[in-house]
Amino acid sequence: MIKPVRTMLFDLDGTIVDTNELIIRSFLEALKGVVPEGFSREHIIPSMGLTLSDQMKIFSGLEQVDHLIAAYREVNYRLHNELVKPFAYVGEVMDHLQKQGVRIGIVTTKMRLSTEKSLKFVGLYDYIVPDAIVTIDDVKNAKPHPEPVLMALDKLGVEPADAIMVGDSPVDMQSANAAGVVSVGVAWSLKGAEKLRESGAKHVIDDMRELYAFAGLEREKLAGR
Repeated sequence: MIKPVRTMLFDLDGTIVDTNELIIRSFLEALKGVVPEGFSREHIIPSMGLTLSDQMKIFSGLEQVDHLIAAYREVNYRLHNELVKPFAYVGEVMDHLQKQGVRIGIVTTKMRLSTEKSLKFVGLYDYIVPDAIVTIDDVKNAKPHPEPVLMALDKLGVEPADAIMVGDSPVDMQSANAAGVVSVGVAWSLKGAEKLRESGAKHVIDDMRELYAFAGLEREKLAGR
């Protein structure tokens, strides 16, 4: 039995906004000449969800990666509008949730500038409580630490037991669980639903419209799947 909640926190990349190909292309181009021949998307996907700095250190083996981050961001901004789109039913679900009084926050390891850019580009920004957008720029400890989730809850004045955190990455599940929030994985994660369950996801959804049940709303919205 799911306890209805009125607050939902979302990861951004790979959860509500499909930036998967953008991220992969950005890494591949930024790391040309740095990583071994044969470096591919299969090497990138397992670490998606970590901070950009940590990923670059893992892939390059370097400790100083500012130049690689700059190269990544150049590609990322250049290709953003070509490759970014929302996942299925995200706009519909957020619109309905907001109209029913559910408050929505974002908890991401992305920087604020690119977070707001993506949310506005896909038409989701107006569904989010602005103060409850927590980015890598706002915290000392990124996910999987509980700090980002707890910060979003604090800004909303909500107790952990009264919220859920939806994400596509193990670090989302770990951060949510450490903060005492119900963790919800999305089955469209490139890492796969089983990986999220192994990382502690309390629930895994196959369709954004399944979130209506978490808010205690009618399930008829799922008709026509």
